[in-house]
Amino acid sequence: MSVLTPLLLRGLIGPARRLPVPRAQIHSKPPREHLGTTDIAIGLTSCFLCFLLPSGWVLSHLESYKKRE
Repeated sequence: MSVLTPLLLRGLIGPARRLPVPRAQIHSKPPREHLGTTDIAIGLTSCFLCFLLPSGWVLSHLESYKKRE
């Protein structure tokens, strides 16, 4: 690294520190309906079936993908 590198980096970062960062005014409310055990189980099962099952199938059949026909 050059001797000038810290000076160049400081020159790039310096003006960015002075810029005001807008803050969003986000306020959340408590949920209208609390999730039950069944709702959570259905949600986790659907996530498993949609994401993990296809990727697991591809990984288990990876050797057959590598073979040329």
